[in-house]
Amino acid sequence: MVFSSAIFLYWFLPFTFLIYHVISNNKCKNVILTLASLVFYAFGQIQYLPLLLFSVFCNYLFGILLSENTTCNKKRKCIIAIALFVNIALLCVFKYTDFFIVSLNSILHTNIPITGITLPIGISFFTFQGISYVVDVYRNQKEGTKDFLKVLLYISFFPQLIAGPIIKYHDISMQIDNRVCTLKQTAEGFRRFVMGLSKKLLLSNTMGLLADSVFSLSAEQLDIRIAWLGAVCYVFQIYFDFSGYSDMAIGLGKVFGFHFKENFNYPYTADSIKEFWRRWHISLSSWFRDYLYITLGGNRFGKYRTMLNKLIVFFATGFWHGANVTFILWGLFHGLFSVLEQCHIIPIQHMHKKWTGHIYTMIVVTVGFVLFRSESVSQAFMIITKMFTISPVTMENTYFLVQLLTPYTIFIFFACILFSIDILPRLQQRGIVQKSIAECSSYVIAMILFIFSIIDLSASTFNPFIYFQF
Repeated sequence: MVFSSAIFLYWFLPFTFLIYHVISNNKCKNVILTLASLVFYAFGQIQYLPLLLFSVFCNYLFGILLSENTTCNKKRKCIIAIALFVNIALLCVFKYTDFFIVSLNSILHTNIPITGITLPIGISFFTFQGISYVVDVYRNQKEGTKDFLKVLLYISFFPQLIAGPIIKYHDISMQIDNRVCTLKQTAEGFRRFVMGLSKKLLLSNTMGLLADSVFSLSAEQLDIRIAWLGAVCYVFQIYFDFSGYSDMAIGLGKVFGFHFKENFNYPYTADSIKEFWRRWHISLSSWFRDYLYITLGGNRFGKYRTMLNKLIVFFATGFWHGANVTFILWGLFHGLFSVLEQCHIIPIQHMHKKWTGHIYTMIVVTVGFVLFRSESVSQAFMIITKMFTISPVTMENTYFLVQLLTPYTIFIFFACILFSIDILPRLQQRGIVQKSIAECSSYVIAMILFIFSIIDLSASTFNPFIYFQF
C-alpha cells in the first residue's frame, strides 16, 4: 500500500482517521494507530510482518536490559554490541546476501547459487530507527521506555515506516504520551499531504517517464542533448518523489498529532556538496553523523582521520541505499568531493559569485545521480561520457527528443525548476508576499492540486516511490 494509491486515499486513511478521532483516550488512540500501522505493512508484505515485530521486540528488549544495567559498564558494552550485531545482521541477511554471493562468485570464480530473498519493505528505515533507539538508551538510560506498545508505535507508525523520514525516539516520546490534534493542525497536515501527493503524481512521475525513456536507450541512440535531459529529469524525479513522500509523512504525522522534523530544505539551492547534504535527506545524513561519524571520532583526530571518517560515512550511505556497486560508487563520489572541499582543493570559500558554487554543486549532484539511477557501472559510464562528449546530431535522435518534449512535459519541467528553489520563503522574508495571504492561498491551491492528483491517479498505473526499494 502506498500513499498515492486509491486504496490508501479512499479507504485506509479515511477509516483510520475517523476511528482515531472518535476515540478520546490517548492510550486507545495509540492502540488504533499501532494496529493500523501493522495492517498497512501487512497489506504490502504480510510474510515479513513477523520480521518487523521481531525487530521491534529485540530492540525493546535491548532497551530494557540497557536501562536496568546502569552500573556495570562492561555488561552495557556487551549488550549494545549484541544489539548492533542483531540489527545489522538482519539488514545484511535480507538485503545484502545475494550481493555478497554474486561478489564472491565473481572474485573466486565459484558458482554459489543466490538465495532470491525478497527485500522486506522499509527494512533499512525500521532497522535504523531500532539502532538509534538502543544507542540512545545506551548513551542515556532515561531515553528508553518499559512500555512495548510505545516502542512498537514509534518504529511501525505507518506515515514513516516504509520510507522515512528516520525519527529518533526522544523526538516523539512526549508526543506518544500526550498530544493534541487541533482543527488547524489537522488542516495543515492534510494540506502538507496534498502538496506531497501532487509532487509525486504530477511532477515526479512525469519526469520519471522521461528519465526512464532516456536510460533505456543504447549508446548509439544517445547524444549530449538526450543524455543531459535524462540526467536532469531524474534529478527532478528523485527529489520530488522523496521530498513528496516526506511531505506526506510529515503531513500525516500532523493529522494524528505528531510533529516530525523537516527532511528536505531546498537541496538544489546548495552552493557546495557539504551544504547539499545539510539540505538533502536530513534525517539520514544526521543519523550517519550521530551514530557513525561521531562514533568513528568525527573531526577530533586531525585532518586525515577526518577525511577517512567522511569517506567511510559516505561509503556506508551509498551501501545503505542498495546492494549494487553503483550505489557504493555514488556514495564515494559524494565523499570524494566532500573531502576535496574540506582540503580546499575545490575552493568553495573563494567562489565569490554564489552561482559559481551552485553550478559546480549541481553538476556533481547530477552526475552522481546518473550513477545512482543506472543499472550498472557500464551504463553509468556510457551516459556520463555522452553528457560530456559532443557527438553528431542525427535525425533519429532529434525526432526522439521532440517526442519527449511535448508542451505538457516542458511545462512540468519548468514547474520542477520553480518548485525546487525557495522563491516563496524569500518573498515572505522580504515582505513582498504577506504570510496571511500565502496561508489562505495555499489551501485553495492544495484543493486544486488534489483534484488534479485524483484525476491523474485514476488514469495512471501503479508507480511506487523510489525509496521503497531501500
